Amino acid sequence: MERDQDAPAHTGRSTATDEDTPRTAGMLPGKPPPPAHPAARRPWSARRIPAALTALILAGAAGLLLFDVVRVRAGRSAAAWRRRLADELATRPLDDTVILIGAGVIAALGLWLIVLALSPGLRRQLPLRTPGPGMAAVLDRTAAELQMRDAAMHVPGVSAARVNFLQHRIRAHADVRFRAPADVKADLQTALAEQLDRLALARPPRIDVRVRPRSK
Repeated sequence: MERDQDAPAHTGRSTATDEDTPRTAGMLPGKPPPPAHPAARRPWSARRIPAALTALILAGAAGLLLFDVVRVRAGRSAAAWRRRLADELATRPLDDTVILIGAGVIAALGLWLIVLALSPGLRRQLPLRTPGPGMAAVLDRTAAELQMRDAAMHVPGVSAARVNFLQHRIRAHADVRFRAPADVKADLQTALAEQLDRLALARPPRIDVRVRPRSK
């Protein structure tokens, strides 16, 4: 039996056409993007200036004391400042004003060094949300304040605005030229919240908005 030549031949395979294939990769089911890592921390400061000052002071004091000890070992008399310091420490009582002031200064310096050692510093840099804990990104505080101020200036009725990033909050002050201050405050709160979300800060602070009518 002959096969009809006009009938299409079946090969057992289906051929895909342009209409059957997706045109963009976004139409394909894929893995959802990784969630932002909220535990981003501020990078630690190198503390070069405090470390250099502390090292110089300790090195200078140790070198001066070692030089005087070598002088004494060489058969010369001790320096006048070391004899006077030894006499003052031996004769002054512990409740003396000079002793208390000196102890307070030394304790304050030691506490300052401990705080520097335990705190990251770099408060001008705001950590951003990152896809994972192995990544770090920061935003300059001044740049963040400028972006928030630009968002505030786009609110109808705001003639002047000032935005400051504090440690745990954002303080926004705006002058209202027209419109009701309550309406401007509500719109300003919404605009600043949206801009803060676009900044993608790891620990977004709360927003404190204050408006005042500007006198003509």
